[in-house]
Formats: sequence, structure tokens, C-alpha cells
Amino acid sequence: METTSETRKKSVYRPIIAVAVLSLLVCGLLFPLVVTGIAQVAFPNQANGSLVQLGNRTVGSYYIDNGFTLPIFFHARNSSASASGVDPDITLKDALNQTLRIHNATSISTVALTNLVMAHVEYTLLVTGDQYVNVLALNLALISEFPSVYSAYG
Repeated sequence: METTSETRKKSVYRPIIAVAVLSLLVCGLLFPLVVTGIAQVAFPNQANGSLVQLGNRTVGSYYIDNGFTLPIFFHARNSSASASGVDPDITLKDALNQTLRIHNATSISTVALTNLVMAHVEYTLLVTGDQYVNVLALNLALISEFPSVYSAYG
């Protein structure tokens, strides 16, 4: 037979446990499913990571560093210059500094490489603010603009 204090303890803990379980279900399951569903309908490309296709294969994402390391491609900033280590963008200065290395590896003129970089400049605040370049977009432009050099990647 239960004593009055044991019954009182059970009645005190029951609503606390119920609220904890309900919160877990709503915040941990229902809310993420609803937000994910809305994102899939409203912004399917962004919700799936803005994956980029080249031919029939996925080559990367515009939102994360794609690990280009060959000297014939532009490289993302090194991880010590990035808070997360996976930033997909580099400063305009960093992009322009890489044109000589790419020229030496591919014989593409530095003028053509500079023009390509300048054509892909973006700004942090629409048309003002800091200038940056998305490395994946720039490397895809290299492959597209110079197919004889990048035929193995097209």
C-alpha cells in the first residue's frame, strides 16, 4: 500500500515528465520536420545544399569549400584565415594573387585569368561592401572558358 507522501511525489513528477516528453517531441521532432518540409517546398536548391552539377556528376556546393588543391585551379583560403575552415569564398586580392600560379601551371594568360576573376566578383552588401569570389564558381568558369586546358574535368 502506498503512503500519502509516495502518492504526492508521483503526482508532482508526472506533469514534469509529461512536459519534458512533450517538449522533446515538439522541439526535437515536429518543429524540425515542419521547417525542413517548408524549406524543401519553398527553397529546394538551398535546402539541399546548393549542390552543383558538372555533366552528370555533383562537383560541390556553393556554400562550402570544395577542396581544390591542384595548381591549375583556384584554391580556397587556408583554414587559419577562416573561422570555420570551410568557407567557399576568397577575397578579390586572394583570387588575383593566384592567377600567376594558374598561369604557370596552364599557360592561360594572366590577363584572361584576371578578367575571369573580375567577372565573378561579388559584394557583401549588394554593390558595395567587401569584394569576394566564390571559388567553385570561379573554377567552373575556368573549366567552361578554357575547355582545351580542362578537358579532363568538363
